[in-house]
Amino acid sequence: MATKEKVILAYSGGLDTSIIIPWLKENYDYEVIAVCGDVGQGKETEGLEEKALKTGASKLYIENLQEEYVRDFIWPTLKAGALYEGKYMLGTSHARPCIAKRIVEIAEKEGATAICHGCTGKGNDQVRFELTVKALAPHLKIIAPWRIWDIKSRDEEIEYAEARGIPVPVTKEDNYSMDRNIWHLSHEGMDLEDPANEPNYDKILKLMVSPENAPDTPTYVEIEFEKGIPVAIDGVRYESAADLVKKANELAAANGVGIDDIVENRLVGMKSRGVYETPGGTLLYAAHKELEYLCLDKMTLHYKLDLANKFADLVYDGLWYTPLREAMSAFVDSTQETVTGTVRMKLYKGNCMPAGTKSPYSLYDEEIATFDEDEVYDQKDAGGFINLFGLPLKVRAMMKKKNGEKLV
Repeated sequence: MATKEKVILAYSGGLDTSIIIPWLKENYDYEVIAVCGDVGQGKETEGLEEKALKTGASKLYIENLQEEYVRDFIWPTLKAGALYEGKYMLGTSHARPCIAKRIVEIAEKEGATAICHGCTGKGNDQVRFELTVKALAPHLKIIAPWRIWDIKSRDEEIEYAEARGIPVPVTKEDNYSMDRNIWHLSHEGMDLEDPANEPNYDKILKLMVSPENAPDTPTYVEIEFEKGIPVAIDGVRYESAADLVKKANELAAANGVGIDDIVENRLVGMKSRGVYETPGGTLLYAAHKELEYLCLDKMTLHYKLDLANKFADLVYDGLWYTPLREAMSAFVDSTQETVTGTVRMKLYKGNCMPAGTKSPYSLYDEEIATFDEDEVYDQKDAGGFINLFGLPLKVRAMMKKKNGEKLV
């Protein structure tokens, strides 16, 4: 009897992947091996093995990727200061190549011929998964059920599951599409699909309190960085990057810090609206930014701000495993050589405010910057500088006046 070919399914146990296992069994003659990449989704991984096997998988891998995810994907993006469209901290975006990388490794180990994912044909994640597979294992076939099957909505998915006795974690009444990991929790769908609707935070928030329900007294937090990477919180050094993120999440979440309500431009051409909870990320990004203000020279900082937008685009678009992203990370790493120091942040009812920064590499010189008398800076030098800096403006004005044009 011939051995069946194997397909590796990116499995979360959520609505989409819960029905994909029986769908694959009904439509393909494959052995289905499920892989759950644990990037910090918490209790969502509990009971997955039993569920996967009951619905037809031959085995389930649950891979703890939290440390790798923070170290190899979150930290490089944080150091770059990358925010997609100025707001989104890319929580889903850089989790996908991390998970897909491990799926490819397991596919090679198992001798699989195909990889399957549950991403919809409207979303960005299909691109992120598939570009990673193309970059790391171009010989593997990719199966994307949402682009093939007749199911058209999440309600139809629920009906498909109920008809086969498959338990799913949502109902038609509470049908938000959520993605959780150690960095964030995203919410999409239902009433959020209308941008005019204010989110019901009492109903939506899972990781944190709303700013209204945060404590009436501020919390001060000290973040220590070495070469742009957070290494300690409030004097406690963390050997585990994942543990540091969890602590940052705890502190920021308790103070209502880290809610973003975003209408973003998806890679596939449409706009989408989502609410993101990123408590620890908001704190760490803000602290890192303050330290860069102190330690980077003007030209480097300004160039890096431009690069951050392009870096964010690459991550959002699933282009992690590309020569350009790798080259940009090399540049970023160079800029971070002196981004070492401690930042004190004040957390209060959704606000994350700087409360003091210090570094052995500080470029701030109090003796030069002071408004009091000093013997370092000769203010007379400013006159010649302004004359030279403004010379092109003066020459142009003289030309316009010579030609009879009004200057005002």
